[in-house]
Amino acid sequence: MKIAVACDAGKVSGHFGHCASFEIFETEGDHVLGVATVPNPGHQPGFLPNFLNDRGVEAIIVGGMGAHAISLFESNGIEVLLGAEGPCAEAVGSYLAGTLESRGSTCHEHQHHDDCGGH
Repeated sequence: MKIAVACDAGKVSGHFGHCASFEIFETEGDHVLGVATVPNPGHQPGFLPNFLNDRGVEAIIVGGMGAHAISLFESNGIEVLLGAEGPCAEAVGSYLAGTLESRGSTCHEHQHHDDCGGH
């Protein structure tokens, strides 16, 4: 399974479209087999969900994300986990252990001042 995490300096990014990079963790069972860093190619509405889907991602972990992006991920069968924070590798470890829960943090406006932590 491939799990993408929107990252800024090794920590889960507060907003997926504006992260510096995506860490894509290749996993098997509860083990990480490898990690690839993919620089964010740029925030364009609708682009990033397809970009990550094309790389075989099956789950995305992030602090916050807009409703349109969530719907694009879900329409491609990609699990979206919102509200994550802390080191990217720890978030993946929690996901693999079954303890990472999606806690909302949907951005409702492009200014991200509502439910997205003031981003």
